[in-house]
Amino acid sequence: QVHLVESGGGLVQAGGSLSLSCAGSGRPFGGYAMGWFRQAPGMEREFVAGIPWSGSRTFYADSVKGRFTISRDNAKNTVYLQMNTLRPEDTAVYYCAAGLGPGTSAGQYDFWGQGTQVTVSS
Repeated sequence: QVHLVESGGGLVQAGGSLSLSCAGSGRPFGGYAMGWFRQAPGMEREFVAGIPWSGSRTFYADSVKGRFTISRDNAKNTVYLQMNTLRPEDTAVYYCAAGLGPGTSAGQYDFWGQGTQVTVSS
């Protein structure tokens, strides 16, 4: 079992930045691929960014490519999401997730955090 806790959400104006963190506990963090997803009211949960256990590559949804950066520090059991040039349409609850293989589908991840709210005002 992996327990994940997100932090760093909040309210920011359009064009601003936020940095999210996701701290893991339980099983060794380094064995898992990590992903960030988000869910806006009335919408399905969507993939945002992913990184394999090695951190050797990263991949992003087209909507955030060039603005968001995912990274991880296995020694600290933490994965990060740096969000720049935020837009009102980025408003959502952001979730981190852990799974055995990197992917863009929520079904590929086994463990989820409780989520952190990000609100971008226009």
